[in-house]
Amino acid sequence: MRLGTRIFLCYVTIFSICFAYPIKWTLDNLRTRYLEGVEDPLADQANILAEWTGAQIAAGNFSPENLSEIFKSVKGRVLSAPIYDIVKERVDMNIYITDKSGRIIFDSEDPGRTGQDYSQWRDVFLAQEGKYGARTTRRNPRDPGSTVLHVAAPIIANGEIAGVLTVAKPTTTINSLMKNARPDVLAVFGVSAVATIFLSFIVSILMTRPIKRLTSYANDIRAGKRVSLPRLDKSEIGEMGNAFEKMKEALEGKKYVEEYVQALTHEIKSPVSAIRGAAELLDEEMKPEQKARFLANIRNEANRIQDIVDRMLELAGLENLKILEKRERISSSLLVENVLESKNAILSKKSLTINSKINTKIDIYGEPFLLQQAFANILQNAIDFSPAGACIDICARIEDDMLILTVEDQGPGIPEYAEKKIFDKFFSLQRPDSGKKSTGLGLNFVREVASLHKGSIVLENMPEGGVRALLKIPC
Repeated sequence: MRLGTRIFLCYVTIFSICFAYPIKWTLDNLRTRYLEGVEDPLADQANILAEWTGAQIAAGNFSPENLSEIFKSVKGRVLSAPIYDIVKERVDMNIYITDKSGRIIFDSEDPGRTGQDYSQWRDVFLAQEGKYGARTTRRNPRDPGSTVLHVAAPIIANGEIAGVLTVAKPTTTINSLMKNARPDVLAVFGVSAVATIFLSFIVSILMTRPIKRLTSYANDIRAGKRVSLPRLDKSEIGEMGNAFEKMKEALEGKKYVEEYVQALTHEIKSPVSAIRGAAELLDEEMKPEQKARFLANIRNEANRIQDIVDRMLELAGLENLKILEKRERISSSLLVENVLESKNAILSKKSLTINSKINTKIDIYGEPFLLQQAFANILQNAIDFSPAGACIDICARIEDDMLILTVEDQGPGIPEYAEKKIFDKFFSLQRPDSGKKSTGLGLNFVREVASLHKGSIVLENMPEGGVRALLKIPC
């Protein structure tokens, strides 16, 4: 399982564990919170009505019959009170009053209960003792929606408890509020859950992005690409990236030395052997013309060693260059003209013609010297493999914000066995004219220059014969 998926699933699991109980608790206690909100005004009403009833009893004016008429009128009222999401259509509150012994003397809901003993009901029993009396009772024991709230208050007349007044309120309205509120609560938690999951997904991506960059960096290094350490954060991942970079530099330095020592040893072995052989023969008696030939051979092989060393030093400096220190705006036409001018003598010697199609308005940003050297190597290759009197085509075009500089020759093409090795160090093909090979470092140099400029170099055989070189450099 991928690390990002693990982090995401961990977040979801933590969210599920941490929020499962709060969601359940909220839904379970939502009804209680509504009941609390209703019970508070019921306590006020009970005490107000109890005080009024006590005053009536003390004055000898209390009449259950008059109170019954009042409640009949109230019950007969038609209401249309929009209270948030519900519409109240009738008064559903009732009261009953007991004497000081706990017997009913008035019941607004059912006058037939008059005389019944309520002294053991919790609301009446506690109120008679001067305490807060309240109870909830279901009219239907199997139906939680039939619950009725009862809040009682003692009736004080002439300084003593003369009875108890209880206000009764059915929870019908609360049931409606609960029915409306429950989906809203679930919706809020649902949106929160979706937002949490989405944010967890984003966090998992952000947390694994530096790791992916580091992995891609490591893969590019393994593939031999020239890449710089990607931008990482300042966490442990950033520290790990810096450690990777130092390890890469150490390994590259070691491998670089090993490869170059091996390559240099291999390439110099042949000319050194030729020089030694020629020098040994010079100790013997020979004709002047033979001696001159062996001396010329020694000079040629010494020059070859010098050329290899110079090219390797030049390439080594380029390979150790991580980024270009300076870039300039370069005219592609001027770059080509400068190289052609430097090759005029060789072109004339082989009677080669140049067909150049370069737009003078095409400019690129880069290091002028390196780009000129790279193009010079490409052109030299085309000259070396072109037959006398042939034509070399040079053109430049812009495609996808890239300058594509093309050089086409009419030479024999690249043999199939050499196609995958053409950019390897020290790999070279025999020149048709002389039968000799070059140092095999020119095209490798071109590839390094292209890589430094975030570009590429491609050599391909053309169907009609010859080789096409495509140097691509970002504009």
